[in-house]
Amino acid sequence: MSYKIPENVTEIILESISDGVFTVDHKWRIMSFNNSAEKITGILRNEAIGRHCWEVFRSNMCEGDCALKRTMEEEKSFVSTSTYIVNNEKKRIPIAVSTSLLRDEKGKTIGGVETFRDISLVEELRKKLDGRFHMGDIVSSSKAMKKIFNILPQIAESGSTVLIEGETGTGKELMARAIHNLSPRKKKPFIAINCGALPDTLLESELFGYKAGAFTNAIKDKPGQFAAAKGGTILLDEIGDTSPAFQVRLLRVLEEHEFQPLGAVKKEKADIRIIAATNKNLSEMVEKEEFRQDLYYRINVVRLKLPPLRNRMEDIPLLIKRFIEKMNLARGKNINGIDKEALEILMSQSYPGNIRELENIIEHAFILCSNGNIKKQYLPSSIFHNENSQANNSKLNDSLKTAEAEVIINALKRNNYNRMAAARDLDMHKSTLFRKIKKLGIPLPRIDGRSRV
Repeated sequence: MSYKIPENVTEIILESISDGVFTVDHKWRIMSFNNSAEKITGILRNEAIGRHCWEVFRSNMCEGDCALKRTMEEEKSFVSTSTYIVNNEKKRIPIAVSTSLLRDEKGKTIGGVETFRDISLVEELRKKLDGRFHMGDIVSSSKAMKKIFNILPQIAESGSTVLIEGETGTGKELMARAIHNLSPRKKKPFIAINCGALPDTLLESELFGYKAGAFTNAIKDKPGQFAAAKGGTILLDEIGDTSPAFQVRLLRVLEEHEFQPLGAVKKEKADIRIIAATNKNLSEMVEKEEFRQDLYYRINVVRLKLPPLRNRMEDIPLLIKRFIEKMNLARGKNINGIDKEALEILMSQSYPGNIRELENIIEHAFILCSNGNIKKQYLPSSIFHNENSQANNSKLNDSLKTAEAEVIINALKRNNYNRMAAARDLDMHKSTLFRKIKKLGIPLPRIDGRSRV
């Protein structure tokens, strides 16, 4: 019994496989687009066919080292080239690409064919094996950040008020966004307000809104951010810079879950989650009566302290990689990474501006670097001034340590190496002297002035 093979068997196979497949002609216009290609990109076939491939995929390869272009030019196939595309929701999807020439029945080249596979799960597994942790736009491999990542889903789910503390540039707003995006409120607005940038009157009108006639030039009602963020989350950044008068109004909102627009008679419901952030030590401010204690306890239901970059230096290569990927996507470049010498220089910095400072450095280098890897010459000159300052400081510290060691050794010698007597001679507590001897590596004889021979 013979079985007749369907005429459209090739089409059936292409529509049933899990890999995305598309073909292009010599003008790079898409001629075919299978079912899996639709699923991975989120773009319908009739929207893709006839368009240039780079308009559909928006890959980091498109502007530079395109595997399909190399296949067409060099007439050879490429297998499992890693890249990423941007889908219809503007999300970056990592893919593995294979390319080959498209020929007709006579063997004439009529275009190119590319198959691609979504490797998001593989990438996630690789990150875990590499010891990387990822939450929203935050990437880290430090233990301190891992502890925060582990509890972040529970914090997000709780709906409680959160206080995020950390130095300027440590990523407090990114952390707040991650909490919002993991929470049941994620489909509602997230609004960030810098409290330190506005005086009281403007801050109140910005948050609570106002009614017509509330003040001069208030000719019509204006809803505030509390109304705009209904059902969502508001980040009050730099809350430590607010005045006592504003703190009283904010406390009422947290206690009563209501707010009153300026000039209004009635209050409105505040269906919002508040996340507060500060680069100051609020507990110390409470002790000095610079911040209201009752408000502090209201916003400090859950407290997250973000470590400065100098305490998580292992994250610098990951952050650089993330910044380069983001800038490649935004500016249509294809910078591969950073070379060893430039990375070593960046690993030696102290970063008082934290992650924001590092991002600015990479953006500066990114502008000057046209392709390949970021090299030393593309880094801002201020980095090298810092390097020299750090070297000078190191030399100064070494000199001070040497001088201090000489003073201690001379005191020990004067007192026949009796450490108690040497401590009295130096007007120093004995435990302080013992600690300094150990820290400075000062050798001591086996028999000192306390011993009986």
